[in-house]
This record gives sequence, C-alpha cells and structure tokens, in this order.
Amino acid sequence: MALRSTVYKAELHVADNDRAYYGSHAVTVARHPSETDERLMVRLLAYALWVEADERLVFTRGLSDTDEPDLWNLDLTGAIRQWVEVGLPDERRLQKACGRSGQVIVLAYGRGADVWWNGVRNKLGRAANLQVWVLDPEASRALAALAERNMSLSVNVTDRTAWVSCERGDVSLDVRCLREAG
Repeated sequence: MALRSTVYKAELHVADNDRAYYGSHAVTVARHPSETDERLMVRLLAYALWVEADERLVFTRGLSDTDEPDLWNLDLTGAIRQWVEVGLPDERRLQKACGRSGQVIVLAYGRGADVWWNGVRNKLGRAANLQVWVLDPEASRALAALAERNMSLSVNVTDRTAWVSCERGDVSLDVRCLREAG
C-alpha cells in the first residue's frame, strides 16, 4: 500500500519590505511521504518570498510529478510565468525550465548547496532568465523546527533577510543571491 501525502495548512502573513508587498494567504500544502519538514518549510518560505499581488503563484504536485516545479505562476493562457524550484535541482532540469518559463527561480538549501552551485554554475551560463538564491544550512534546519500541521507564520523580509515567526519561535534566514537573472 502506497504512503499518502500529509496535508499542512498555513496562514502566511507576508510583509516584504524589499518589494513593498504586504498580504495574508491561507495555503494548503501536501507533504510527500519522502519530503522532510525542512523541505516543506523552505517551500512555504519560497511562496512568501515570490508571491505577487495577483496571487497566481501556486504549489504544484512537486515531488509527485517530475514535469512540474515546486511552485509556479501561470498566466491566463496557461503559459508559465514563474517556475520556482526548491533544493538542488539537476542542471538539465533547470535548462528545460528556462526554455518553458519566463522566469526560473531556485531556492537552494542544505549543506551541499555551495558544492551543488559550483558544479552547475558553468553549465547554466546561457540561462538568462535564471535566478539562484541560497539559505544558510543551520537557518533552514531551524526553520524546519517550526513545522506544524496547522500553523500561522509571519514572514517579514527586509534587505533579503527573512524573519519567520510563529508561536513555536522565530528564525532569521539570510537569503543570499548566487545569480541574478540577466
């Protein structure tokens, strides 16, 4: 019998001072059986960092479907405006995403993020619509400790530092840019 996804509900209160975006979002996220709390929380953080006023950024089937990113923003015609990957994706996957989407964003995390970036950086040189951001490994692990099935998170972003707080505590995450879109 296959394991089922676990449903998490989050109320996200986003105050992004860098983009002058302020909003509250009730989101439901399915956590794949092989997904960790850290990856789930980084997906929620990615949503908070790149949600826009039109609120078309949505969670996809992610790990359950290899042809979809973790989040995407589709226009009214179904074309992909934003493709958001969490983790350390393969360079072939990113090249394919850059061809299918107007903007591709990677939010890398974990101990191997810098090693991963050094291995794929040169292979992605022609991908003009690619942005790559990285989180400090200790901070992303601390973010995982805030995970609950029902949670209310406040995310305040200033100078590319995200402060995530809830009843269980708070975490400061430096969102460091490795590559800006050209």
